[in-house]
Amino acid sequence: MGIKQMLSSFMKEPAYKPMDIDELVAVFDIKRNEYNAFKKTLKMMENEGYITRNKKNKYMIDQEGNEEEGLIVGTLQAHVKGFGFLIPEEEGQKDVFLPSNSLNGAMNGDKIAVKVTREDTNTKKREGEVVEIIERNTTKIVGVYEDSQNFGFVVSEDPRISKDIFISKKDRNGAKDGDVVTVKITKWPEGNRKAEGVVTEVLGRKGDRGIDILMIIKKLGLPEEFSEKVLKFAEGVSEEIDEQEYKGRRDLRDLRMVTIDGEDAKDLDDAVSIEKLGNGNYKLGVHIADVTHYVRENNPLDKEALKRATSVYLIDRVVPMLPRKLSNGICSLNPRVDRLTLTCFMEIDRKGNVVNHEIVESVIKTDERMTYTDVTKILRDHDEELIKRYDYLYEDFKMMEELCNILRKKRTRRGAIDFEIAEAKITLNELGKPIEIKPYEREIANRMIEEFMLAANETVAEHMFGTHLPFVYRIHESPDEEKLAKFKEFIYNLGYTVQWTEEIQPKSFQEILDKVKGKNEETVVSTLLLRSMMQARYAPECSGHFGLAAQYYCHFTSPIRRYPDLQIHRIIKEYLHKEIDANRINRLKNIVGYASKQSSEMERKAQDAEREVDDLKKAEYMQERIGQEFEGIISSVTSFGVFVELPNTVEGLVHITDLDDDYYIFNESNLSLIGERTKKLYKLGDKVKVECVHVDITNREVFFKITQEPKREESETSFVPEENTQEVIKELLEV
Repeated sequence: MGIKQMLSSFMKEPAYKPMDIDELVAVFDIKRNEYNAFKKTLKMMENEGYITRNKKNKYMIDQEGNEEEGLIVGTLQAHVKGFGFLIPEEEGQKDVFLPSNSLNGAMNGDKIAVKVTREDTNTKKREGEVVEIIERNTTKIVGVYEDSQNFGFVVSEDPRISKDIFISKKDRNGAKDGDVVTVKITKWPEGNRKAEGVVTEVLGRKGDRGIDILMIIKKLGLPEEFSEKVLKFAEGVSEEIDEQEYKGRRDLRDLRMVTIDGEDAKDLDDAVSIEKLGNGNYKLGVHIADVTHYVRENNPLDKEALKRATSVYLIDRVVPMLPRKLSNGICSLNPRVDRLTLTCFMEIDRKGNVVNHEIVESVIKTDERMTYTDVTKILRDHDEELIKRYDYLYEDFKMMEELCNILRKKRTRRGAIDFEIAEAKITLNELGKPIEIKPYEREIANRMIEEFMLAANETVAEHMFGTHLPFVYRIHESPDEEKLAKFKEFIYNLGYTVQWTEEIQPKSFQEILDKVKGKNEETVVSTLLLRSMMQARYAPECSGHFGLAAQYYCHFTSPIRRYPDLQIHRIIKEYLHKEIDANRINRLKNIVGYASKQSSEMERKAQDAEREVDDLKKAEYMQERIGQEFEGIISSVTSFGVFVELPNTVEGLVHITDLDDDYYIFNESNLSLIGERTKKLYKLGDKVKVECVHVDITNREVFFKITQEPKREESETSFVPEENTQEVIKELLEV
């Protein structure tokens, strides 16, 4: 993100108060040699009408100057077929469809101004044309270089960028035909003229081990290698704890505690301890790595962490938020070594209520580095060998299981929503090829840690809300009213009666999920319910977490891999040391506003990368299984075919042309495909057998052919939505 964008985003935050140039210089930590360029940027933004100055020479967003009447400003979301959508900046506005001949040179991700050319008042759908490209956001392209006699060109790896990039011979910089390269765009496309660029990096050859994931990392602009400056600073961080640090902290090194993580985890940022008190209550300790002791505000590590905002986990690699010297070293709660932590102690009664709590700076020494697998074997399978090996922890684990069940029941009582959406666990071989895909199991050990972290996050959020200090909360707003109305209609037509309260409550959604559990329509109901919800995000305002049915919530437990956690640790420690005055409060308001926005945006980018890598590896996995037969469930029905999801989470399309035993008609009134002659029916939730017939690696698409049609018992309830449900499902399923 450029300085212009950062300034614009910063000033648009609700908490922003107009600031003069010196205040902005302090916030953005502008060095003396950067001052003139910074001042010039402010002047340019003022001349362009993006910002304005008040009588006290303080800068703010110009609410009027840059809004031409009738134009909608937002981001272009391009589609592989050439058209696109404007995603408006202003919340609550509907997307605008942009035909391919109306993009006028705009590329995916560009900030654009669009004029609406057609609007349907019934469906509220809009069509428009790009009239101005405000800001180019796609400055680099990753693709394959193709050479010719007098010039070359790069075919983008991103199918949403359909036009090749022209490369002159002098700008290929050693790239050979078939190389995977990064290209910097030097001239943007105009009319029929292609974009021009220069090769900045040769990444390798198509087909090299790991090059496919690297291409996705580069394409999405995820930061990969740390700069020398950041690495040098990290190297200077001592691996020993200064003796002075022990004095001001609670010494918990004799308290029995463990970390419980996946087998492959190396950044261990949370440990747990438990004991039963004399009154029958539990004392739960959640001990979190004190990353802010090493990552001080505005030092090179902090600036890089804010820029990255999150670690990104991509099957066989991690793009970390912090250098490994810290994330796997001094900050990681490795067993039997002293570590600095921030501890949240909670006294929890038999009903799951936190009746007392304490947040302290501490020093710990964990007893064991446990895995989810081993703890599950101890508690679920009663594995005698493991019980004997960890005999001194056995009673603690049983107590943790008790408390986990109590906390889970409490969340269920208050109506928290628990989606059983299967996540994929993908295993690669030494060549980077997928050899196994299966649903990720949430066993008792996973659920224990999940419940304990939720409890700590809520407790810390409520505690800090009471201080009235600026803070970064994790919020999840109530569902979009329009989508909710459609979902209610869908559920009603499906035959489910739910007592909706005037103010929508999450427990109503959980009631629906409980009613459909185990039924054919479970998958589609869960999917549509999820689509009707808002996305969780970070915010300076505490407006509650709808999905968790929590009034207060934040992310406190993962400062090694999430910037919001790191930022709030800093605020908590300043609060504990009574270091926050009025000036600091004003500064923190702007800091938490920007951190919330940046972290939310980078979280979305990380999710996109993780999803795309998963889809790629799923496609590769199925490519090796063309001709094999699988059982699956119909997860979606369209006019061009049905999507079938396999138990291993892979989803593929059965194209309507592959239903060749009849002519099938898409019945919009009940969202099914019906054979004209045989009256054979394919509908949502049907269990079918399919054969994998084709895989398109480039577009991450898998294609099936049905080999055994659905079998239905006479007593089985057939899920066929009523006529007026068709539009509801279609709209909720829209991506």
